[in-house]
Amino acid sequence: MEKETRTYKAHVLVLPYPTQGHLNPMLQFSKRLISKGLKVTLATTIFVFNSKHAQDPPSNSIDVETISDGHDTCGRAGAKSIKYYLTTFQEIGSRTLADLITRLRDSGRPVDALVYDSFLPWALDVAKRFDLVGAVFFTQSCAVNSIYYHIHKGLLQLPLPGPKFSLPGLPSLEPFEAPSFVYAPESYPAFYDMVLGQFYNIDDADWVLYNTFYELEKEVAEWMEKLWPLRTIGPTIPSMYLDKRLENDKDYSINLFKPNNGACMRWLRAKPKGSVIYVSFGSLAALEEEQMIELAWGLKGTNYYFLWIVRAQEEDKLPNKFKEEISEKGLVISWCSQLEVLAHESVGCFVTHCGFNSTLEALSLGVPMVAMPQWTDQRTNAKYVEDVWEVGKRARPDEKGVVRREVIELCIRDVMEERKGKQMKKNAWRDMAKDAVSEGGSSDNNIDEFVSKLAASSKCYTKLQASFGAPH
Repeated sequence: MEKETRTYKAHVLVLPYPTQGHLNPMLQFSKRLISKGLKVTLATTIFVFNSKHAQDPPSNSIDVETISDGHDTCGRAGAKSIKYYLTTFQEIGSRTLADLITRLRDSGRPVDALVYDSFLPWALDVAKRFDLVGAVFFTQSCAVNSIYYHIHKGLLQLPLPGPKFSLPGLPSLEPFEAPSFVYAPESYPAFYDMVLGQFYNIDDADWVLYNTFYELEKEVAEWMEKLWPLRTIGPTIPSMYLDKRLENDKDYSINLFKPNNGACMRWLRAKPKGSVIYVSFGSLAALEEEQMIELAWGLKGTNYYFLWIVRAQEEDKLPNKFKEEISEKGLVISWCSQLEVLAHESVGCFVTHCGFNSTLEALSLGVPMVAMPQWTDQRTNAKYVEDVWEVGKRARPDEKGVVRREVIELCIRDVMEERKGKQMKKNAWRDMAKDAVSEGGSSDNNIDEFVSKLAASSKCYTKLQASFGAPH
């Protein structure tokens, strides 16, 4: 007998990989599920839960519970290597995830399904031990994961064939346009194993969910649908920037860095429409000092206004007295609400590392990009930004791997002075992103299907319906 009155259709436990770029999309998906009648519990690591800016509840309707990755005090940064961290996370995470599922059941909150990050495939093994529905959630694009899958299956050999290689549903790619983990696997052995390991038990998953929208990656999504029960459910961006159906959903709610939104927005409000270059390389990418210096002088050389996000630990790479020299044209701050910035009318261009979350945000808000990819999936995303989606320019590095100031300046000018046709193109993607999550859109329909099938399979909800009648 349940210990609490159950009025929701099913209870979903959501398990993200504990970094900002994985927390955000899975948290936003959780909000969508709640809006459609599901109960959601977010399971995060003890370290993330205890982080200074992660303690506020992400939503009044989302419960937050913890598991351990074996590094409760310092998180991944405290591990002696990424390989050691991932091994420990699997060992201790599996045990503490099972303990959490058991604890929720015993407290009258039994779990019906586990939505888990694709970087944590061992979570599916835990789910199946409890006879739960298992849904793998991919935070990177279909295109990028198609490359990983083909290598995992031995259908694409390393080193990557040149001068170009082709895969179903993808444009022809040069080897350097593939993710860095497969272009140079010897440089990232632990990450190489992780991204290929996403697929070791994927055939046992009941659902394969992607944070993208069907219209954005139609060809490769259709190819993947032949392999798995794949559904696109994105873009997972706060509702107030898209369909506005989730009241007060204006931000991601969990910040692992302290934002300085007040100073940022005051500065933007004083600038003309379309006059500002926004520059950010996300929460993980770290530029070498030489690249930071080239970027700094490239931005200054454009003579445009610019807002540059430089994390506190990266500031010592800036040129000496750079902040003072650019005070009339530029603002350098440590963190801000990226969505709020991208949505501001003064922003005319986004210089980005092309992490997939940032790319989706820019596409969804109609902001053209200058792509400066650093590692992981970013080179492939940059290829799509320039050649497939046609919403920006790639700033290409020299033989030393450094993008020079002249190249940066030229790309920014090209994007800021883009032709009318390109303006229409980026507006089209913005409109399609909004349509996808609006009522009756491709992603909204896929989420509805997930919810309805989960409710139908929930023994507790079936019992509730029989006792009280189905809710209207």
